[in-house]
Amino acid sequence: MSSILIASTKKSSGKTTVTIGLTAILSKIYKQLSVFKKGPDYIDPLWLSLASNYPCFNLDFHTMTNKEIKDFYHQKTSESEISIVEANKGLFDGVSLKGNDSNAALAKLLGLRVVLVIDCEGMTRGIAPLLNGYTAFDKKIRYHGLILNRVNGSRHEDKLISSIEKYSDIKILGSVWKNKTLIIDEQHLGLKPNFIDNKAYKKVQAIKKVINASVDIDKFTNFSRKNLIPSSLTSPNRSSKFKNVTIGVASDKAFGFYYQDDIDKFLGYGVKIKYINTIKDKKLPSIDALIIGGGFPELSLEELSKNNFLKKEIKNFINNYGPTYAECGGLMYLSKSIKFKNRKYKMVGAIDGDTTMHDQPVGRGYVNLETKKNHPWLPYQKTILCHEFHHSKLDGNFAKNDFVFNVKRGHGVNGKCDGIIIKNLIATYSHMRDTSKTRWIKNFLNFIMEKK
Repeated sequence: MSSILIASTKKSSGKTTVTIGLTAILSKIYKQLSVFKKGPDYIDPLWLSLASNYPCFNLDFHTMTNKEIKDFYHQKTSESEISIVEANKGLFDGVSLKGNDSNAALAKLLGLRVVLVIDCEGMTRGIAPLLNGYTAFDKKIRYHGLILNRVNGSRHEDKLISSIEKYSDIKILGSVWKNKTLIIDEQHLGLKPNFIDNKAYKKVQAIKKVINASVDIDKFTNFSRKNLIPSSLTSPNRSSKFKNVTIGVASDKAFGFYYQDDIDKFLGYGVKIKYINTIKDKKLPSIDALIIGGGFPELSLEELSKNNFLKKEIKNFINNYGPTYAECGGLMYLSKSIKFKNRKYKMVGAIDGDTTMHDQPVGRGYVNLETKKNHPWLPYQKTILCHEFHHSKLDGNFAKNDFVFNVKRGHGVNGKCDGIIIKNLIATYSHMRDTSKTRWIKNFLNFIMEKK
């Protein structure tokens, strides 16, 4: 198997768009493709899944151990001919000064060859010392090649190529000129997720066409077919322990932020999932529990507020002690109202508080939580590692006992606490992922069984 990390020198370099195009192309060349995104990202994996027609999984040093990353990667690539991992930020960026959680560390851990996507806007000869600095900084990194991005025409391209060929040994795989086709609208400092972009598939096909004309795919795929790190892992067997549990999961243009491997784990436990459209559905299906993940409810407020039938159903489910877990956008939706651009829209009202959208992030980045004794299904844990990214703030008269988490790092609801508890509802701004560091899924399922 060939393993490639698509990285850059900084964020917002266009590497996601390039990766979208490449995965769309490679999915037609190879019978089996594996796609990954480094870090706690929901939006890029959705685009990469749409482009490749394969599920995209996250590899994250914050929520996973090194061994877990290796085991998980091997499990998901055991039958693949090629794997593509998209980096986050720059190749050597990370929280740790030593680079233990950087993209470069991931490349070395998994034996990934690196393809650098360089934003060339305003750059000519200066690309040479930049590349030489990268290759000299860590000799253990193996570079597969270079893709020039945002090139401003043939003259600019000639200057870049001449400089690279004279001063650097990195192979040029392609040159992508500036093109409006490659622009994906941004939402809150990130790409707009494909579940709220009704033209997403057409956008992917347009990007694919540009990248196919800009990158030498034969050069890109010219690598050894040998698996760099052999694996003996097999896929875990499915269980039937919770075969009688049915969970409703909100999935529509307002809510769609779920880790693919978390969904897979629910199914692996034998759980039945019924997807709920909070905009169109009028009734809740027959379910034992409800999950409302993150998303951008503020972009569908008119439609959400008008669906009074479902809002009432959800509020009744929670008031009748139905086990419910909500994250970020789900928390917002369960509040009394959401205020956005000076207009207030009525929401479910299960949480006695009002949400207000702000222009700047209220909470952003990695979060460390501590479980309080009043959490109904998670045992005490000093450090739960998760992440948050929200421009909204929930205002209400909440007491300390209204929360199940103390925030050790991050913001949560009020800078000190997160995880509002109401009957059997837990609503949090933090996004959890089921890994060896926080096993939330099985605990939640056991709680659901107790309440059935």
